[in-house]
Amino acid sequence: MKKSIFAALTLTTALWTPVVFASAGGSCHFHGYKPAAEATVSGCAAQRKDALVKSGKLDASWSAVKQDKIESIDGKKGKEWKVTFKDTAAKDKSKETLYMFFTPVGNFIAANFTGQ
Repeated sequence: MKKSIFAALTLTTALWTPVVFASAGGSCHFHGYKPAAEATVSGCAAQRKDALVKSGKLDASWSAVKQDKIESIDGKKGKEWKVTFKDTAAKDKSKETLYMFFTPVGNFIAANFTGQ
């Protein structure tokens, strides 16, 4: 009897764990070493921007802002993707440009307004 209960609990846990850990932008988590395509990183940046707006970390006006450019740069730990969004209507000019950084395979690193 105890083995049956243990097996049922283990199976239930295994089936529900991925649902619990899923989040916005969760489809943009990659493993391995194959570099992501520019289009993939661009899509992940848009998803991450939307998640930041939804969580209140970015103003709602950023929802309508389109990507300005994407480039491969030399970061602190090697190559990184740098995705830039420009809100020309921003009242605070120090927050006119949003920078997002991704690993070469497409995983999100950070977002800021400094570009560093």
